[in-house]
Amino acid sequence: MKADVIIIGAGAAGLICAIEASKRGRKVLVFEAAEKAGKKILISGGGRCNFTNLHIDPATYLSKNPHFCKSALARYTQWDFIALMEKHNLDWHEKTLGQLFCNDKAPAVLKMLLKECKNVGIKLQAKVDSIQHKGQYMVSVDGQRYQSDALVIATGGPSIPKMGATDFGLQVARQFGIKTLSFRPALVPFTFHQNDIDRYFKDLSGLSVDALVSCNGQSFREGVLITHRGISGPAILQISSYWYKGDEISVDLLPDLDASDWLLQMQDDRGKTELKTILSKLFPKRLAVRLADTLTDQSLSNLSLGQIKQSDLKAFGATLNNWVLRPSGTEGMRTAEVCTGGVNTDELSSKTMEVKSQAGLYFIGETVDVTGWLGGYNFQWAWSSGWAAGQVV
Repeated sequence: MKADVIIIGAGAAGLICAIEASKRGRKVLVFEAAEKAGKKILISGGGRCNFTNLHIDPATYLSKNPHFCKSALARYTQWDFIALMEKHNLDWHEKTLGQLFCNDKAPAVLKMLLKECKNVGIKLQAKVDSIQHKGQYMVSVDGQRYQSDALVIATGGPSIPKMGATDFGLQVARQFGIKTLSFRPALVPFTFHQNDIDRYFKDLSGLSVDALVSCNGQSFREGVLITHRGISGPAILQISSYWYKGDEISVDLLPDLDASDWLLQMQDDRGKTELKTILSKLFPKRLAVRLADTLTDQSLSNLSLGQIKQSDLKAFGATLNNWVLRPSGTEGMRTAEVCTGGVNTDELSSKTMEVKSQAGLYFIGETVDVTGWLGGYNFQWAWSSGWAAGQVV
């Protein structure tokens, strides 16, 4: 069977590429190993589909080549995808920090994409057995062979393997001698050694605070959530993309206050008040007690402010503004929302996503070494890179 374009992967990038190629009159076949298209679209944003962000900027993406994403993002913007939503009468709203969610939730977005794929052949539960190139691309799927001039790999990364995610894209790249960067879990919670969990987090699971989290020169201010294995929440997921095994992170628990100055002022104003009572104005009570008892060499929670040396109070305040933690690891691919790494962008044209050394072979979406922040950025890269390839395949 012959097609003009074969796309492997019916996720966000693969579907938008198929739509654009079919608009140009190309005969498009899409193979998807799962039982339905767009499975990750359906679970995104807790099923509400955070489909893009108002503040798309190349600086919000991680890549070995930070300039690579600029071309695609500039030519197919968040406003282009919003226009597609509006064409299908889908309403949306901004949640926080420019994050846009579909009012009709994720199934409506997927339905829109599949409706746009009216001239596209999508084969589900289609497992690719082999790929060969002999003048054209020969793709063997469930015992049948398909032939095309253009082959697009849109299989994403291996995060959330229970949904069938694998590193198939990197396997294909290596088959053709294309350089890759190993996938690493990103946008993922941190885990800690048991002694740190017992000291700082035990019995506090579910509590959250607003904090500024920093690592390797990058900072994010959002919620931090205590879990039974460590810490999560938006700020932690964001910074995890910049973290490497062995790195420390800094958590500013009071980013709007100089905590030392504030505590000294409270000591002057309310010297008879216990430290835990003062801290409970800013933190959940159980967390306030834990911080006062574990962030210094002595337990301070039951002491009145007047009983605490000024030097100890200043040191405690400094720690509240710069609590240094060393995660033991992350929750890994099991819960990671995306991955960093992928096909080395040096191997690809930033305009078309085509492999420079292998005519007719394209990589798009998360399979490429471009990873966005939390909040719709990765969807926009999928739309933009898929659109770019769709103009030329």
